[in-house]
Amino acid sequence: MLISLVVPCYNEEEALPYLYNALCDVRKEVTNHEFEFIFVNDGSRDKTADVIKKFASEDKDCKYVIFSRNFGKEAAMYAGLTKAKGDLVAIMDADMQDPPSLIPSMIKSIENDEADIIATRRVTREGEPKIRSFFARMFYKIINKMVEVEIADGARDFRLMKRQVVDAILDLNERQRFSKGIFAWVGFRTKWLEFVNTERVAGETKWSFWKLFKYAIDGIVSFTTAPLRFATYLGFTTAFAGFAYLVYYFIRAIILRIYDVVPGYPSLLCFILFIGGSILMSLGVLGEYIGRTFVEVKRRPIYIKAEESED
Repeated sequence: MLISLVVPCYNEEEALPYLYNALCDVRKEVTNHEFEFIFVNDGSRDKTADVIKKFASEDKDCKYVIFSRNFGKEAAMYAGLTKAKGDLVAIMDADMQDPPSLIPSMIKSIENDEADIIATRRVTREGEPKIRSFFARMFYKIINKMVEVEIADGARDFRLMKRQVVDAILDLNERQRFSKGIFAWVGFRTKWLEFVNTERVAGETKWSFWKLFKYAIDGIVSFTTAPLRFATYLGFTTAFAGFAYLVYYFIRAIILRIYDVVPGYPSLLCFILFIGGSILMSLGVLGEYIGRTFVEVKRRPIYIKAEESED
């Protein structure tokens, strides 16, 4: 049985030697299977591409895909899954925050037919900034109230999948991808393997708070139309509030004949701001969906290869 290990890489020159040594240890431990290590260089600006090529020149099990520029982790994972030929395929980060030592137990669980996917999730967020952990938990709570599938809090992209699962994922060739949602959407039996959060072995994280925020927006917009429904509800609520306010002042002025000393200015300003803000927010939500439709309709490739190793 061939096992493919897909590793997206972006500026991971320092971390890759540690990861490669750990993967070699896994290969030595699991002697009854063959392995291929697929490194995807996502437009790195350091010497990541040179390190990957060095691995491939010295180890026949190492393969690589080098992008023409940075297309993002989602594109890198898709490229790695496309290139993977294994009966079992795993995705893992290059920074060692996805412990390679878990791979043997994941393989054993698959072999025992315990599940079609062995997925991992962190049980703690120790080492993360508290504000980042708070917003991460809030994201999972919000998105799980909106989408039809459940996305586990703390879920990692690190998972081992059977071939049929990988083929199902590749059949979803949408351009703007949110893999955590895709993994849940395709279904199949999933077993969760929990582990304690670990620090990256070298280098710095590439995920700033702003990038994570944009990724969260992409995830919500990609898997639910709930924001559009919310904009509709907000429009009805605003219209009803405006009508109720009109009735209130009609009764106050015409029937009860109560007149303000300064007629209407504060209330008028508040309503203009409220209605204007609601309109702009609704247009922004609508624009997010139109923008994604625009990207999908153009049918541009998810990534462009500058170089690739031979299979």
